[in-house]
Amino acid sequence: MIFDEALSRSYDDWFQTPSGRYIDAREKAFILSLMSPRPGERLLDVGCGTGEHLRMFHEKGCEVTGLDASPFMIARAREKLGNRAELHEGSAEDLPFSDNAFDHVVLITALEFTEDPALAVSEAIRVCRNRVFFGLLNPYSLLAVQRGLEGRLRDTVYNRARLLTLRKLSGMIRDRLGATPLTWGSVILFPASWYPAAGMLEERLPAVKNPFGAFMGLSFPMRFRYRTVQDAIRDPFKMKANQHNPVHGAVREMER
Repeated sequence: MIFDEALSRSYDDWFQTPSGRYIDAREKAFILSLMSPRPGERLLDVGCGTGEHLRMFHEKGCEVTGLDASPFMIARAREKLGNRAELHEGSAEDLPFSDNAFDHVVLITALEFTEDPALAVSEAIRVCRNRVFFGLLNPYSLLAVQRGLEGRLRDTVYNRARLLTLRKLSGMIRDRLGATPLTWGSVILFPASWYPAAGMLEERLPAVKNPFGAFMGLSFPMRFRYRTVQDAIRDPFKMKANQHNPVHGAVREMER
């Protein structure tokens, strides 16, 4: 889905409301707690929108790159960031970057609006060498119920979102990486209209492994499995799994 100019403008306007400022700050603190980016690291924000999260990561010292399918979102991000970010118009399912090009890759409330979420997950993994973060709209939250009721009365952008469960997304990741450790949690436990008044109560509730917050985050490290390379060597040389003596020079040739 490509956001038009009106949606791009309303997206930014929401950040200026009291509830928008609180929710945004709460979500950003949660994202950073699961990622811990370091100065100098390269970070790609897929579905970067108007650049709010790019600006946050830039302030943490990261070298930031953003990609979005909407030219209107990219234009607003460029207004905010200027030459502090590299910005691209493109698709999450076909990232125009080399393998392992970034230390961190994030998709924050973006996967729900892709045509092929599984392919977008694969592409995020392909271009990352350190850690991937997905921020999701949780279908089991009070806010999701509220948005669903509103969507029955009028057309909203959330009517076109395909919400993913934590189990579904975890399955996509493990299909590609195996049993990699996943860190997850959620924030924003109450309807949006309750904030910022509900802030004190919100911040007393645990975020890690909480399945009911409106904004769910899932983070995992990249792990390179050398068994794949060994299998590629073993098959042509008829090596057995329990054979300890490698074929002379084979591993060295693969590393070149």
